[in-house]
Amino acid sequence: MSENQQYQVQTATYRLKKTVVMVGMMGAGKTAVGRALAQRLDVPFLDSDAEIESAANMTVPEIFERDGESFFRAKETQVISRLLDEARGILSTGGGAFLAQENRENITARGVSVWLNADLDLLWQRVRHKDTRPLLRTADPRATLQEIYAARVPLYAMADVEVASEPNLSIEQMVDRVIATLLRDRADVLEMRDA
Repeated sequence: MSENQQYQVQTATYRLKKTVVMVGMMGAGKTAVGRALAQRLDVPFLDSDAEIESAANMTVPEIFERDGESFFRAKETQVISRLLDEARGILSTGGGAFLAQENRENITARGVSVWLNADLDLLWQRVRHKDTRPLLRTADPRATLQEIYAARVPLYAMADVEVASEPNLSIEQMVDRVIATLLRDRADVLEMRDA
């Protein structure tokens, strides 16, 4: 992206026509980039995990521990479906949300999925010191992350849009990339308003 194009992306105003759903691995930046993207586009930011935690009055790890993953996934599908019906905005989902075919179909039918594609080394750098990831509470969390990554990447690759995440990019630079990709590839989702 040239400096002029980057300036235009950063200073323009936009019209969002469909909800943008951030998908990808834990640590890919779905919440951080999603929140900054919503602010830039001046639209609501929603987080499916936060909505589930609020409704249950428990954290995701506590829900996993008390009710199991399958219970959590069922609630996640209900919440994502409800959020897709609300005002257009940016929706951040948990790393496992896009694995369910029903979620993928709902997102594609009523919004657009954006896969933040970060490589395994970058993901490990971001999640290795956090104990809030229930799936990584294992004897060898790096190996577990690698297994999860290998299993999930083919499903994330089904996303409507892919944006590469790189270690040297700031959150704002990732927002620029997402906007530029949507403007280029998905005029049905995002358009630049005339100044």
